[in-house]
Amino acid sequence: MEYSGFKLASMINDPFNLAADFVKEWVSDKTYVEAYTSGSTGSPKLIRLKKSDMLISAKATCEIFDITCGSKLYLPLSTEYIAGKMMVVRALASGADLYVDKPSNNYCGSYCNKFDLAAIVPSQIDGFLDNTPENYCRQLIVGGGSVSVKQRDGLLCRPDIKSFSTYGMTETCSHVALSAISHNSEPNVYKGLPGITFSLDKRGCLIINAPAFSFRQLVTNDTAELISSTSFILTGRIDNVINSGGIKIHPEKVEAAIDAVIPYPFYITWRFSDKWGKEAVLVIENSETTAFDTSKILMKIRERLPHEQCPKEIIVLNEFKRTSSGKIIRAHL
Repeated sequence: MEYSGFKLASMINDPFNLAADFVKEWVSDKTYVEAYTSGSTGSPKLIRLKKSDMLISAKATCEIFDITCGSKLYLPLSTEYIAGKMMVVRALASGADLYVDKPSNNYCGSYCNKFDLAAIVPSQIDGFLDNTPENYCRQLIVGGGSVSVKQRDGLLCRPDIKSFSTYGMTETCSHVALSAISHNSEPNVYKGLPGITFSLDKRGCLIINAPAFSFRQLVTNDTAELISSTSFILTGRIDNVINSGGIKIHPEKVEAAIDAVIPYPFYITWRFSDKWGKEAVLVIENSETTAFDTSKILMKIRERLPHEQCPKEIIVLNEFKRTSSGKIIRAHL
């Protein structure tokens, strides 16, 4: 079977039937694939990605990582999201064999193969490193969130694996830049894929220039410092969204959901986490000298929110900083 000049001749090992729906969508007559955005710049929304764009991205990644017919790819991510979808497309586009596993932070390890490329999110790093033998995986890409210092150190202790942090989003069909995790490279320094260049807008946010793709150009909410037109240092985000282990947490939505159970001024912010990259915390303003039971508040919050959106801890401050109009000034911890 062929699509736009790419041979779809790979073997997909999917014992849990996790990728079947996406494969059916891919080989259908539709010229696009439906996917939800991550929600980094607003609420997640359903968009249509052109298969031709996805193939351009897949081809670039396969060239960089030397993925060809006979290569073996490992996928322990859901194909509901762009990272999982694109690993399938890379296999189909190159003729590589794909091995699909159940998504888990503790690493399922359903296969004994030696893989040429695997894709995971930061929260899976520890489990992957702890449960894979030497030379199990030749190359590893980590996306969906920032890699902590502890996680980076763990990856550096595995010289048998060439590891990379990725930068991209649903709209760009997964990553458009890579940051090598090695003793000779600095964290958060990204180099664009072939044909991709970068610039900055007036806010200091990154603009992705991709003339080969149908979207041509994409303005992000990510702040960056340009090294050159093809490389940059990622410095942060301009909005309030918390990316925790690949899960996007929207503070305003969380605050609305828990407002009724907190009788004090409060807001949701974040702090660094070795496991999740960032984790949500609840900050409460209370100048009373009498302590109150934060564990009871956390219990009530957990009844109202999905587990992954719950704050990890409650921090109590005597007084918040506010703007001249009385708006609370958010600050991460």
